[in-house]
Amino acid sequence: MQSIDFIVNPISGGKDKSQVLAAIARHLDLQRCHPTILFTQRPGHAFELAQDSRANIVVAVGGDGTVSEVARGLVGSGKALGIIPCGSGDGLALHLGISRSPERAVKTINEGCVAAVDVAYLNEKPFFCTAGFGLDADVSMDFARSSKRGLANYIGLAWEQWKQHPGQRYTIEGGSVKWSGPAVFVTVANANQWGNQARIAPMASLQDGLLDVVVVSPFQTLEIPDLATRLMTGRANTSRHFLHFSGSEFHLHREHSGAFHLDGDPFDGETDFDLRVQPAALKVVVPAAKSNKI
Repeated sequence: MQSIDFIVNPISGGKDKSQVLAAIARHLDLQRCHPTILFTQRPGHAFELAQDSRANIVVAVGGDGTVSEVARGLVGSGKALGIIPCGSGDGLALHLGISRSPERAVKTINEGCVAAVDVAYLNEKPFFCTAGFGLDADVSMDFARSSKRGLANYIGLAWEQWKQHPGQRYTIEGGSVKWSGPAVFVTVANANQWGNQARIAPMASLQDGLLDVVVVSPFQTLEIPDLATRLMTGRANTSRHFLHFSGSEFHLHREHSGAFHLDGDPFDGETDFDLRVQPAALKVVVPAAKSNKI
């Protein structure tokens, strides 16, 4: 019998977790699984609980921040990460094909299909979905400070940032890549999206041992609808403003210090960043149908 710890963030996404707990009680295969429910009490607590867990599978019940904390606690441990997504974006879960329906997510855990995925690092801080600089990082900072959750609030904050965002110059080097120029934002992708199926790096794979660096050059306000449509339909790479590099290591320099984000969690940073990927460093429970397509 497998032991499973469910690490529940009771406030993630501003959503009540009673339905999730009911889905676990109703649908988890108790003939194969022995569950323990643990609740986070403060920032960083999910990481501590994951690191201390002795379970075979540790399930993050929350949004991208909770998933990232739990995943950080499991890297290299041999324990598998499960996800029941309950956040505003749920980027890693959606890339993996994990349903936002609690019942379906629990059934994915019952399937017990485990795959090894890559882990990315920025200045030796791990991230699992994307890291970002520029407009999206500034929006992430505003979103973290806001009392409101949800996609509508995120879009509103992005619009306000766009009206005052000048962009800046970046230099990116790694392997045969050496590029310098202006950008509205730069995204370093391990997975294919920010969340909510906004696929900024539709070519990205979690099992290729590569990072995908996406540079979006300056564009006009009237171009936003076209760019948004491409983003949400997995065609961001067809835009003339889209520049893409792939590799296992990069150094990024920007003109000015300021915000950057890791999996949507914002930080203040300086101007220089080293990026690398560690292949197959994290085990994740995935839908059986997606096990060869991540």
